[in-house]
Amino acid sequence: MNDDLLSIGQFARLARLSVKQLRHYATLGLLEPAWIDPASGYRYYRAAQARDALAIGLLRSLDVPLPVVAAVLSGTRDTGETGEGDSAAAALARVRDDLEAELARRRRTLKSLERILATGLPGAEVTLVTEPPRPAIVVRDLAATPEDIGRATSACVARLMAAAPPAPALVGLFPLDYGESIPVAVALTGTGLPQVPGADPAILPGGTFATAAHVGPYDQISLTAHALLAWCAERGHAPAGPLREAYVSDPATTPPERLVTHLMIRLEDEE
Repeated sequence: MNDDLLSIGQFARLARLSVKQLRHYATLGLLEPAWIDPASGYRYYRAAQARDALAIGLLRSLDVPLPVVAAVLSGTRDTGETGEGDSAAAALARVRDDLEAELARRRRTLKSLERILATGLPGAEVTLVTEPPRPAIVVRDLAATPEDIGRATSACVARLMAAAPPAPALVGLFPLDYGESIPVAVALTGTGLPQVPGADPAILPGGTFATAAHVGPYDQISLTAHALLAWCAERGHAPAGPLREAYVSDPATTPPERLVTHLMIRLEDEE
């Protein structure tokens, strides 16, 4: 056995990792021992491996997943001729993007919580209105998660706005219950509707609707939707989806806190 080999305990102290972590990383092929004694099974490492071990500890402390850590280590070990370094940078960039998206989601959640703390559990002034059937063209998308609904809705709006008349009457359509994926649709209503690639002609059903106005950012609409659904439940009304969001304000010219959106739920027992 070479003199420069360190026992797993010695190396763990040098690398600031636990023995359990080193065994786990070895099992994954991320940081394998320099030598394993065939008689005793004891594991030994070289001091030169401490750089990789410390890099693993650093990246894991930054919530970098182990497969990405492996890509980064592979990239740093190569000379760059194979393109591994670029692949590692791209993997780290995806981790950064995911963290930024999670941070944005938590900031939205925090704002909603602050609103509840300031004003209490959401309430809304609800009225019953009768709506006629309305001709429309509808574009659709799928949201992978509830947090992805905003992205899917914006994509639908952008497709309609490319051909929409001035001051278009846009209505978002969202399921009341979420599955593994969430179908999102946005309708352009009115007469003389334009041709939009991929849009489907439709008639938005009429009937009796419970409606409430939401004033504020779109990412807090769920608070008013909660109040609207609570109003229906308290009075024994069976809601018939989808939830409609009629966008009154132009977000390009209206501050987020002053955006007006009319929420509407059709009532099955009032038709």
